[in-house]
Formats: sequence, C-alpha cells, structure tokens
Amino acid sequence: MAKIFRLLIFMSLLVFAGGAMAQEPPDWTNPFPPYRIIGNIYYVGSQGLAVYLITTPQGNILINSNLEKSVPMIRASVEKLGFRFSDTKILLISHAHWDHCAGSAAVKELTGAKYMVMDADVPAIEDGGKINFGRGSQFSDSGAAQYQPAKVDRILHDGDEVKLGDTVLTAHLTPGHTKGTTTWTMKVADAGKTYNVVIVGSPNVNPGYKLVNNALYPQIASDYERMFRVLKSLPCDVFLGAHGDYYGMEAKYARMKAGGPNPFVDPEGYKSYIAEREQTFRAELAKQTAATR
Repeated sequence: MAKIFRLLIFMSLLVFAGGAMAQEPPDWTNPFPPYRIIGNIYYVGSQGLAVYLITTPQGNILINSNLEKSVPMIRASVEKLGFRFSDTKILLISHAHWDHCAGSAAVKELTGAKYMVMDADVPAIEDGGKINFGRGSQFSDSGAAQYQPAKVDRILHDGDEVKLGDTVLTAHLTPGHTKGTTTWTMKVADAGKTYNVVIVGSPNVNPGYKLVNNALYPQIASDYERMFRVLKSLPCDVFLGAHGDYYGMEAKYARMKAGGPNPFVDPEGYKSYIAEREQTFRAELAKQTAATR
C-alpha cells in the first residue's frame, strides 16, 4: 500500500511540468547510456542534462534532478549500473533553473534524500521557481520556468562540505548565472592516483541576461567576475559540468569506450573552457555597457 501511495504522489509531481515542455531542447530528454566516469563517480543524466551519481558504502549522492519527467530516466540509469535508487541519501544541484532542479521534489519523495542547496538559491527552490532572477531572460518568473517546490533540508554556504562516508564534496559559490550557482569539487582515487574533480555550475550568460543597470540583481556583473576568479583558482584534473557540452561529454564517452587513457582527465580542457567563457562574458558586458552611454 505504501508503494502505491508513493507512486501516486510521484505521478502527480510529474504532471506539474506544465508549460516548460514547449521550451525543452530535444537533447534534454534524449536518453544516454549510464557509465562510470572515474572512481566512484557515474553519469546518469540525459544526452544534454548532466546528472552525477556518487556512490559510497553508506549510500549515494545525486547531483541534479533535471526535469520532473526526467526522474524515471535517472532512476533507470542508476539501476542499470547496479545501484538502488532508494539508496540516494543526499540530493545536490548546480543551480536553481528548472532544467537542473525541477525533479527534486520527486527524487525526495521516492528516496527520502536530504536536499542541500546553496543559500542564495534556496528561495527559488522552495517557491518552485516563481522568484524572478532579475535578468529578463527565459529563466524569469514565467510559468514555463516554474516547477514543483521542494523543501530544502540543509542550507549551504560558500565553502561548506557535504560528507557521506569517506566522500567529501565542497560547495563553491560561483554566482551570476543564478545567485546561488554552485560548483562542486571533490577528490577521487582511481587506479592508484588521486584526482581533483570540478563539476562546474554554469559560467554562461544566457540570452536576455541584463548585466548593466539590473535593478533586481545590481551585483550581477561583479558576481560573474567573482565566479570566474573562483573557477580559475580551482585545481582541476577531471572536468565535468551541469551540461555535457561544457566538457565535450559525448566525444569523451566515445573515446572512453574505445579504450586508452581516461579522456575525462582534462585539465587543459578545463582551463580553455573557463577562459573562453570569461571572454564571452566580458564581450557581452562591454556591449551592454556601451549601449547605455
């Protein structure tokens, strides 16, 4: 009876997706084979939206829940790898945009996981994305960007650690894309070596983001500058991110399947990506600044 009750709640959560479906690129929902990236880190997301499973003997950590209708796919991917979805003890996200967090209420309901979110993104998570991020972009207070609210169990702050067993992740506030965008770092052991892993929250300036004279987010430009300072300071061996295209996920997966060195160990790719994203931000900032003169 309890299983039936949980299933009914789960299905009701999926119905909440509403108008968001019209704006979803196909790769957000296209299935992708689940696989082990390195150490105890696995990929269980779609072709376009990254979800990471971090396993420990004490239970597992999930980073990102994607769309509400993504949850069955995520669950199936976890189970294809031989793990139990119900062993998810902690749920984390990269940032409070619906493509990365709309499924969180369903994940919590199905697993009982503790939801941990960076402080500046908590208000948006708990009101289901109704809060306007203040950019005039597609991630504003329109109905398409809203989702099922979820209660946050632990409010995180910059530099906080999330621990489960011997696994420790550090939450780095890298704001701009949202006020609480979070980049996760951890160390992972694999084949006798220890690697620094960086899971980038998002360094992107989306179409419509107002970087100058933004009354609802006055410090947006300085927040982006802070974000790039932080990202450039992080030691990185294994480069991952909230979307697979940040780090060339599909091409690296194909190379991994072919054998040879682990292609996800890519420190130079990380540096190049961050440098390119910062250049793009500064060009957009200069453009918007010039337009106000």
